[in-house]
Order: sequence, then structure tokens, then C-alpha cells
Amino acid sequence: MKRTLLIINPISGTLSKEGLAMRVCERLAPAGFEIEAVETEYAGHGSELARAAMREGYHAVIAAGGDGTVNEIASAMRSGRTALGILPMGSGNGLARHLYGSIDIDHALDVISRDYISECDCGTVNDRPFFCTFGLGFDARVSKEFADMRSRGLTTYIRSAVQQYLTYTPSTYEIYTSERGIRLKAFVVAVCNASQYGNNAFIAPGASIQDGLLDITVIHVGNALTRAIAGVELFTGRLDRNILIQTLRVRSATIRHLPGPGHIDGDPVKMPETLRVMCHPGEIRLFVDPDKSPFRPFITPIESLRDDSRYLMRENTRNAIKNIKEKLGKIFPL
Repeated sequence: MKRTLLIINPISGTLSKEGLAMRVCERLAPAGFEIEAVETEYAGHGSELARAAMREGYHAVIAAGGDGTVNEIASAMRSGRTALGILPMGSGNGLARHLYGSIDIDHALDVISRDYISECDCGTVNDRPFFCTFGLGFDARVSKEFADMRSRGLTTYIRSAVQQYLTYTPSTYEIYTSERGIRLKAFVVAVCNASQYGNNAFIAPGASIQDGLLDITVIHVGNALTRAIAGVELFTGRLDRNILIQTLRVRSATIRHLPGPGHIDGDPVKMPETLRVMCHPGEIRLFVDPDKSPFRPFITPIESLRDDSRYLMRENTRNAIKNIKEKLGKIFPL
């Protein structure tokens, strides 16, 4: 049996976690997985549980939560032999979308059940790990605003972005790679290990999590029209073709900026003036979907939006039926 620890963040996202452990057991037991489930109780608990599972030689850890939960657990699993699977139950679910092409939990369980594991890259900024993206500028301001909002989801993210756009002032950055140094004023500087922030916002459509490189996406200031076009192309998968975009593909780089907000895998953090970003090839073992369709601009985002809508409707219907049954059971006990 493949001993596996399911770590559930009970407060991530909006989907119900009730019955999740049983659902995972039913789907993975036929594939030889022996599931133990535990809910996190405080910040840092997930990393403690993951380290313990690695010490005890577990085959896998499954993180049920959003990108923040995944970051905490994956950070503890670097350079280990235990594989990490993801059940996307957060707001953006960027890494799960990149690996599985979907936020459908049943699809994620199908991927994990096939036990196809690959060694994937990890990024760091001043030794702090990130697995999706690290960002400065406008997107960092949006992440901070989004984190403070009571609701979640794409609509809330867009509302947060619009609010910040109306007041945001671009900053000046210095970026030094092994080949050159540049000084520029930018709207966004995003360092990407994977292709998207989450919510199908493809900040680096060509990024690979297995190439040993980080994609630094710079969105230059431009004007209101060109920035609006870039905003649309962020969600259509064509941002890398926009005239405001400059992409640097690096193993490491140094970034200097005015100290201020940043984000690591969507979670807001305060960053110092000098930042050292590095790619660490093959540092994390992840369950991946070997049959995931290649990325296609326009087509992939549209298909993903359609599949997201169908999945969320199905999950909400499932939960509604379950709640009705429970209420009827209290009114008409057997």
C-alpha cells in the first residue's frame, strides 16, 4: 500500500471540505493508496505535518487547499522523496491549473491515482520558496487588496484589480542577470516558475516548471489603451505577444526596487530593496498529468473557463443536495 497523508486546510477557498477525506479514500484506495487525513489547525501546521510524513517514509502527501497552502506544504518537501499531489480548493489554484489543466477535484484524484510523478523546479526569492509566481508592482498591490477582501473568486479578483488600477503608480526596477543589467519603469515585474497566477491569468504562457529556468515577465508602463489590451491578453494566453511585454529567461537574477509589497504564490509579503531570485531544478516531486493538452492561446483559456463553470455548478449542486438530505433527515428521522 502507498501510505499517503491528506492535509486539508479547512478555511481555504469557498468549497465545502465536508466528506472530502471519504471521497479521496474511495477514489484512491482501488489504486493502492492508504489515506490518512488531518486538518490544519494553525499557520505552519501543514509544513510540520509534511515534514513528519517525509521522515516516516510516506509515499505521498496531498494538499487540499489553495496556492498558499500548497506553498507551505511544498516548501517543507523540497529535496525529499515523498511526492506531492494537489486538490485545488483555494481561490486561484495556479499550480494545480498548471499541472493538471483543471480545478476539478475528481480529475486531480484521477491524476494522483495514476501515480505519475515528475521532478519539478522550485523558485526562491531571498531563500523563500515559490512554486508558481513571485511578483512586484501592480499585481502585488492586487494580491494585497484581494487578500483583505471577504469574498473570493475571479469576480472579486477583477474588482480588486480595477480598484488598484485607478490609483496605482508604476515603480522603477533594476534587473541584473548573468548576461546584462537593465533599469526600467514597469507596471509589473513577475518572476514565474509556472505559467499563471491562478484564475486562468496567464502571466507567462511559455513558462515550464521543468526547464530549470525562471521566466521574468516585465509589463512596461505604456498608456491606458495598451495596458487595457495587456489585461485582456493576460486572460487569453497571448500576453507574451503584447508590445508592452519583455521576457527574460534566467537561472538566477538580482532585482532592486523601492522596498514595498510583493507576493509569493499569491500571498502578500513585504519585500526589501534587493532581491535574489533563483531556480532550483528538480527540487520537488509532483504528481503530474502526462496527458495534459499543450497550451493553446485563446482555446485553452476558453476551455478552462467552460470547465470551471461546469465543475463549480456540479460541486455546488452536490453540496446543496447533501444539505437538503441532512435537513430532511432531522425532520423525518428513520
